[in-house]
Amino acid sequence: MNSNPRNLRNIGVIAHVDAGKTTVTERILFYTGENHRIGEVHEGTARMDFDPQEQKRGITINSAAVTVHWKGTQVNVIDTPGHIDFNIEVRRALRVLDGAVVVFDGVAGVEPQTETNWRLADGYGVSRIAFVNKLDRVGADFRRVVSMIEQRLGVKALVLQLPIGAEGEFRGVVDLLSLRSLVWHKDDASEPPVVGDVPGELLELARRERARLVEAVVEQDDELLGAYLDGQELSVEALRSGIRKGVLARAFVPILGGSAYRNRGVEPLLDAVVDFLPGPGDLAASESRPAADPQAPLAALAFKVVSDGHAGMVFVRVYRGRLRRGDTVLNAVTGRVERVSRLYEVHADDRIDIEEARAGDIVAIVGLKDTLTGHTLSDRAHPVHLEEISVPEPVIDVAIEPRAQADQQGLAAALAQLQREDPSLRVRQDAESGQVILSGMGELQLEVAVERLRSRHGIEAVVGRPQVAYRETISRETEVHHVHKKQSGGPGQFAELRLRLAPLERGAGLRFESRITGGAIPKEFIPSVEAGVRRAAQAGVLAGFPTVDFQATLVEGSFHERDSSTLAFELAAAAAFREAAAQAGPTLLEPVMAVEVVTPMDYMGDAIGDLHRRRGIVRNNTARGNAAVIDAQVPLKEMFGYIGGLRALSQGRAQYSMQFDHYREASASERAALTLA
Repeated sequence: MNSNPRNLRNIGVIAHVDAGKTTVTERILFYTGENHRIGEVHEGTARMDFDPQEQKRGITINSAAVTVHWKGTQVNVIDTPGHIDFNIEVRRALRVLDGAVVVFDGVAGVEPQTETNWRLADGYGVSRIAFVNKLDRVGADFRRVVSMIEQRLGVKALVLQLPIGAEGEFRGVVDLLSLRSLVWHKDDASEPPVVGDVPGELLELARRERARLVEAVVEQDDELLGAYLDGQELSVEALRSGIRKGVLARAFVPILGGSAYRNRGVEPLLDAVVDFLPGPGDLAASESRPAADPQAPLAALAFKVVSDGHAGMVFVRVYRGRLRRGDTVLNAVTGRVERVSRLYEVHADDRIDIEEARAGDIVAIVGLKDTLTGHTLSDRAHPVHLEEISVPEPVIDVAIEPRAQADQQGLAAALAQLQREDPSLRVRQDAESGQVILSGMGELQLEVAVERLRSRHGIEAVVGRPQVAYRETISRETEVHHVHKKQSGGPGQFAELRLRLAPLERGAGLRFESRITGGAIPKEFIPSVEAGVRRAAQAGVLAGFPTVDFQATLVEGSFHERDSSTLAFELAAAAAFREAAAQAGPTLLEPVMAVEVVTPMDYMGDAIGDLHRRRGIVRNNTARGNAAVIDAQVPLKEMFGYIGGLRALSQGRAQYSMQFDHYREASASERAALTLA
């Protein structure tokens, strides 16, 4: 394990699906000596995609961790999925990482999921470097991708390299810091680059770009700026130090380029990871990120749970203190004490037994029974609660039941296990039909979950058609008075309250406020009122969908010394909510997806017409090489089975990606159809 927090990097590799991030990670494993042969995604031999479904589908589904070493620095790498359905994997990885390598497709540039992941990294304060991949492909354009990064992501790009050759002739890069060329004459990964002079046709451009680089870097350091203004020549090491300061301050994003598949540009990328991305000791302490002090009391965050045969394995980031095999630790969320039976350093699907982890390390623990994603583990004498990991709300539902009745109990246990591993999956029982409903972020995620039921738990499931996860909300403020009174011979039930509902902006959720003063309702009954409102809001008054984006205010009320209870106030609040919601202009909300369609120009008109037929709104239409890129917003309901229609109208040449964007009010016809169902 790492003994010096400053000599450690915890990084993630993030990108849009098919940008080549797993290919980049596989090369990192090879060049650092972790692997002695290169695994390929398209051959199903990628070390990081070890799940059978990943090998079958050719995409990353689970985030995978590996520990490597490069030039004396330990690098913990997490390879993350690029598909929006598995966005929870990116969220929980970014929550515990200090830096990230963002991989961009040299042809497509900034794609939708890249943008989403970039915003998540902003939220978690993760420093980044960018790698423009696939520069050997037809249509690749390094400068255009750099421009897209600046315009779409709103950051200052610091170009560290220039490509030598274009598309099929791409053979190397110019290192602007040293003004030397790095050329790979073969695709053989065992052959190091040949270092030489900058090609004559690029020399003037390289000098101009280096001057821009120097001007941006000296702004990060007063000493460098003074030397620069005095006309002194700045050393490469001094510039590297300035770049590091700028990356830590997130003042700019260094940009490198290459072709991971052809083994070009990965060694300089590894150098940049070590030189520029922060170690645990470089980051300022905060409530969510304690100072990396190995001598302080333990604080660690669980960020991933996986099944490992009969035992569960929990991945944790140790923020401070030490964690040893055999330790007993406090789960600050549940309040329970747990024992660390075994401790592992993780190498994709392999692991190495270790005795101790220190501040900054990412390790796996066996033996924790009640620890879930987002839980904090701390010293029993010094409890601390770190910021939890946000989980996106599901947007798609399917009804699920076992094919064999004998598997009914097994299905419940298996679904609970899947939820434990993936908190973005939700399981509930429909109150009216009694069906078990599985909810998630998209069709692919639910397909993967159902396949895991079969392959891992031996349960064949019957799955209904995907259903949209609609929501309900209110459109105007209303206030009701409700008295709950019940007498049946013994102690009765009594609760009186006045409840006000008011609409909130989209995405605000449910807020509760009590304005009770003077003990009109005892404090111990107030949480029951909130619980009653929240329970009733799970089944809206229009069509039984959860009600969101409103504030419930308990205005006043009264109680009876003998007959009032927590149950009475919960029942009263639920009834008051239903009455108020019915009077508050209830309306239906449907999820809307941000859709990007990439199609040959010949089929652009047909693709746009098809989106319009699906109630879509086309927001932008741009050219990308010889293809058209259509950005649209389309209701999720209209996107089921879309890939088949798109392939049919484009002879299989168009592709698309989508991600959840927002909820909007459903049309009158849609509302009528659902409320009559």
